[in-house]
Amino acid sequence: MCDLLRINTDRGVMLNDGKSRFSINGKPIYHFVGTSTFSEYTVIHVGCLAKINPLAPLDKVCVLSCGISTGLGATLNVAKPAKGSTVAVFGLGAVGLAAAEGARIAGASRIIGVDLNSNRFEEAKKFGATEFVNPKDYNKPVQEVIAEMTNGGVDRSVECTGNIDAMISAFECVHDGWGVAVLVGVPHKDAVFKTHPMNLLNERTLKGTFFGNYKPRSDLPSVVEKYMSKELEVEKFITHTVPFSEINKAFEYMLRGEGLRCIIRMEE
Repeated sequence: MCDLLRINTDRGVMLNDGKSRFSINGKPIYHFVGTSTFSEYTVIHVGCLAKINPLAPLDKVCVLSCGISTGLGATLNVAKPAKGSTVAVFGLGAVGLAAAEGARIAGASRIIGVDLNSNRFEEAKKFGATEFVNPKDYNKPVQEVIAEMTNGGVDRSVECTGNIDAMISAFECVHDGWGVAVLVGVPHKDAVFKTHPMNLLNERTLKGTFFGNYKPRSDLPSVVEKYMSKELEVEKFITHTVPFSEINKAFEYMLRGEGLRCIIRMEE
């Protein structure tokens, strides 16, 4: 939780002089989230720099810089499911699938994927998901469905949607006494989390995470090593590749829910 950089991610300029390092026709071009990663060459704050294995292919490991590490770390570093435990993952986009991948790596026995889009279920099997629930298929809250499936609730749940109702369901579907729910998705600024206090008094635990509790500079190199040792499969997250001139196609894939991660190549 770096004070220096975290509070300044939307500043668009360098910290030391308050200016951008780029311009066009005399007008500044601002740094996106302090990194400017659509540039062939860039100037960044040292806090944004992680030195990784020089043999790692950059057109693969670039996807570890945000969503995949976030979901993976939410499971491995925060939820910490024990081998043989049950895990529910809410939202089967790239972040949720990375959370499922983390549960697979941890040795969970049941990984229940929850999504309103049933078309995502087949793809999620590649990431370790064993069962699926579409809340639209039931006339009762999905947390009750999951509690019935798992004899009282799952051991761990990871919420990757940003939807406040999914967050509440993720918390209420974990087991009394030892269940841990981890919130990953970013909610609407006016959203309010409501649950009965008994859910906490019954010894459930609610946690939140930012970037999967990885410290980018010191921890990202180890995530890259997981890929290099074939423990983490990154290729299955990459569904499209487009040249920079067609970058809007990548947004279209995302908005239509057709892809997981799209690589933008600088060369045409």
